[in-house]
Amino acid sequence: MIKEVSFTGITYNDLPYKFEAGTPNIADTVAFKAALDFVSHIGKEKIRKHENELLAYATNQLEQVPGLKIIGRAKEKVSVVSFVVDKVHPQDLGILLDNRGVAVRTGHHCTQPLMDFFCIPGTTRASFAMYNTIEEIDVLTEGLHKAIKMLA
Repeated sequence: MIKEVSFTGITYNDLPYKFEAGTPNIADTVAFKAALDFVSHIGKEKIRKHENELLAYATNQLEQVPGLKIIGRAKEKVSVVSFVVDKVHPQDLGILLDNRGVAVRTGHHCTQPLMDFFCIPGTTRASFAMYNTIEEIDVLTEGLHKAIKMLA
């Protein structure tokens, strides 16, 4: 980062500041503080419990969807479910869910060797956090049933 510019020369800032372009990233620092306050207020154990409940409920609901196969069933996992649906490309599924207001990720998720191992083009991935609800999982499940009916 340049400390001073004039018609007679340039003065560069000291390390490491001379490599920072523009205004320091203050917004992320403020947001990080708010996130830490949120976690401290609620408590990590309560967050973990809620996310585990969401994961268990989502897993149970998704297992009832015909043609859907969950990829990854580790005992101790975070509240994320990746899945494939017979004869349905994950991106097509993601687009139809998005049209219903359901946010999922689709694709390789930076794990191309794993996708090659499973011989699949990618997965659809639903992630759950403290701010998610059981009702949202119901909306996901309903959206999956409708999308699969259209695509399969």
